[in-house]
Amino acid sequence: MTTLFVVLIVLGVLALVTLGASFKMVQQYQRGVVLRFGRLLPGVREPGLRVLIPFVDQMTKVPVQTLVLDVPSQGTITRDNVTIGVDAVVYFRVVDPVRAAINVQDYMVATSQVSQTSLRSVIGRADLDTLLSDREAINAELRAVIDTPTEDWGIKIDRVEVKDISLPEGMRRSMSRQAEAERDRRARVISADGEFQASTKLAQAADAMSATPGALQLRLLQTVADVASEKNSTLVMPFPVELLRFFDQAAGRRADAAPATAPPAEAPAGSPAEAPAALPAAGATGATGASVVDAADGLPALPGANGAVRA
Repeated sequence: MTTLFVVLIVLGVLALVTLGASFKMVQQYQRGVVLRFGRLLPGVREPGLRVLIPFVDQMTKVPVQTLVLDVPSQGTITRDNVTIGVDAVVYFRVVDPVRAAINVQDYMVATSQVSQTSLRSVIGRADLDTLLSDREAINAELRAVIDTPTEDWGIKIDRVEVKDISLPEGMRRSMSRQAEAERDRRARVISADGEFQASTKLAQAADAMSATPGALQLRLLQTVADVASEKNSTLVMPFPVELLRFFDQAAGRRADAAPATAPPAEAPAGSPAEAPAALPAAGATGATGASVVDAADGLPALPGANGAVRA
């Protein structure tokens, strides 16, 4: 009786174990691939409770979620011979669970190795300027290169992103100096352009003021008013060039008129021919109260009632 009870207990335990091995739960984010006696059964087990033949069927669960693979930093040399370190991240998912379970031993490790080698290959074909300025093109090329071998494994590469590019310290300093020089060049070009535009406007303003001379004087007075409005102890008064030109022209006219109005030169004292001619002049000046010199003997003539009287 005891022996029968023990046998029944053993059979019950075996039945429970067999029953437990016959049922497998497939989650919503998984797909099941079943092998019976080592051979692939057609079809993929969908999510839910699935019944298998105990100790005969073997099911492998393959997740179909989007997986994230971090590619470690890869030291490589660009096409222009610059040593850099680049790391990236790969987003992929399994689209064919059968090929992911049958064609490759571990698709995660395989995808990681392909991503690392592809990253070094793509970086080696690109210039440093392209890596820094055109990330989209590098990411697209990486995605295409990684997706080619993983397509046979039932894996779809959704996205590849280059996270960081490590540059040598000397290269960073050189790039910093280059960027500073470029900004300095742009600032000088902008300043020169502003000076050119300002000079053009000033030339137009000078032409407008030259047509109306009074405008320049008004502008001068406005400038003086602007300077005087501030609390300054010293006022600098500009001297217009037109005033200097006026004085210069007035001096020229006076110099031209001086030879025409100059008095005739006096005759020498010993010349008797011109002595009578000097007498009327003496009489004329004596009538106005001015003293003259007699041409006959050089004595001063005194004014009288009828003309000049010799002393």
